[in-house]
Amino acid sequence: MTAQASFSIESPGGTRTVTVAYERRGAGEPLVLLHGIGHHWQAWEPVLPILAAEREVIAVDLPGFGQSPGLPDGVPYDLSSVVPVLDGLCRELGLDRPHVAGNSLGGLLALDLGRLKLVRSVTALSPAGFWNEAERRYAFGALLGMRAAARAMPLPLIERLSRSAVGRTVLTSTIYARPGRRSPRAAVAETVAMREAVGFRDTLAAGRDVLFTDDVPDVPVTVAWGTRDRLLVRRQGVRAKHVIPGARLVRLPGCGHVPMNDDPALVSRVILDTSR
Repeated sequence: MTAQASFSIESPGGTRTVTVAYERRGAGEPLVLLHGIGHHWQAWEPVLPILAAEREVIAVDLPGFGQSPGLPDGVPYDLSSVVPVLDGLCRELGLDRPHVAGNSLGGLLALDLGRLKLVRSVTALSPAGFWNEAERRYAFGALLGMRAAARAMPLPLIERLSRSAVGRTVLTSTIYARPGRRSPRAAVAETVAMREAVGFRDTLAAGRDVLFTDDVPDVPVTVAWGTRDRLLVRRQGVRAKHVIPGARLVRLPGCGHVPMNDDPALVSRVILDTSR
């Protein structure tokens, strides 16, 4: 069962209470997993059994996504607010500098947690923030298109499409290289998560001017990119390597933007190797 933690944060308007939903499994050194925009913690389900065999895994619904309520009024959805929320969650759960892995938006957040020395290691899968302006516009346009399609489709149509590989391709091919591998249940759930994400608009707006330009020294960092990423093209990984010279840059052959479903064994190995 997904649990929730409520705790206080400081904001420009004073102390506010934030609630974050999460899934916790396994035992060992803690590993926090952060999903991308419009997704939910279940994006990590394909790799959870492998990771939880060696780590205590905490898969998080970011504020305003999945089962996590939106941020309180007056608290923006930018890095300077969301990163302290994640640090506060770790403190609330008794996690002392966990390892962290993130995908897309989650990868950007993971890198910023590493920059601030709040985590032991960082694995960033196709992280946001290494785009040029044309690439950012393209990615945001694709995300807005996914959001509009999810909101326009009635649930019975989503469920009907999910029952075939072709239908799952219609629903999820923007983010998966092998959408037919996604289960019907998961395809429905993540389409609904995209449709109902209360933090989507504000998170996307906060990302318009985001570029990750700081090194992440003294923390093991892996940046991994799918060779079939259709949302954030893989040359952005080369830029990430230039920004973070000590990072290990890894290709994920045949994987799309959300690689955990396309090759769970490979993605798990990359995350565990980094955290070792």
